[in-house]
Amino acid sequence: MFDISFSELLVIALVALIVIGPERLPRVARVAGLMVGRIRRYAQDFKQEINREIELDELKRLQEEVVSSARELEASVRSEMESARDMLDDAMREVSAPLLKDDPVSAIESATPPDQEPKATTT
Repeated sequence: MFDISFSELLVIALVALIVIGPERLPRVARVAGLMVGRIRRYAQDFKQEINREIELDELKRLQEEVVSSARELEASVRSEMESARDMLDDAMREVSAPLLKDDPVSAIESATPPDQEPKATTT
């Protein structure tokens, strides 16, 4: 994190020994170590919280994309179903229109494909 060489640490320790004194130096060093540990834990917790928020934002964005895709798929399926239903209704009208007339022979002939002849029924 910081670029402190061994000689710099030795100078800091000597200054601390002179300023604080040999009796209180171990207690001050222990408290300083505890404080450094707490600061590191707080920094780690902060990093984890930021990462969680980033992941949560990514998940929300992904959820929105999935919902949007699902809506588009639903709209596409509905339009295809409407198109198929319209085609089926048109085909039913074409087939049922001759049947509504009084001439059943023309209804059979119009329902039969042009390359096939209607089968004669014996009664």
